[in-house]
Amino acid sequence: MRRLATIALCATLVAGCNSDEPKSAAPSAEKAKKALAGAPAPLAAIHAQSNDLLPGGADALTRRIADLKGHPIVINKWGSWCDPCRREFPAFQRQSIERGKEVAFLGVNGADNEGAAKRFLEKFPVSFPSYSDPGEKLASVIKAAGPYPQTVFYDRTGEVTHVKAGPYRDEKDLATDIERYAR
Repeated sequence: MRRLATIALCATLVAGCNSDEPKSAAPSAEKAKKALAGAPAPLAAIHAQSNDLLPGGADALTRRIADLKGHPIVINKWGSWCDPCRREFPAFQRQSIERGKEVAFLGVNGADNEGAAKRFLEKFPVSFPSYSDPGEKLASVIKAAGPYPQTVFYDRTGEVTHVKAGPYRDEKDLATDIERYAR
């Protein structure tokens, strides 16, 4: 019975994470660069690593979060194999450009291999780096264990204020949560 429940759960996750293209395209790299010019140093450092897949594990991510104290943070947990993640990416791209001078955006790429993750980022570029988490150890660091996608919000003191499990229906809902929780 337990095995059947596990199989059913896996089937549900796979069905929700099949591949499809996002409904709207992300802004161009030039538009992002222009909009983010003049960001404070800690945020400019993030923008300088735009679209990078960073190694380093829990220590590197924890250090980055500590370095960003004074700035709210939005961390999106995604996988290249996850259709809802793929559909969300343009909204995260636009919001990270619109709010990138005040709010830090980071990604955590989990349950993926490096090649697939890099191909995904080539196809769906974002203006922030993602940390590679093939063993899903970073999910516990950011309090986002469980399904994909998840979004974690931190306030200016580095405290988690909200974890959103599942995809955003639209960019307006994401923007509302950023305003509500990333303060």
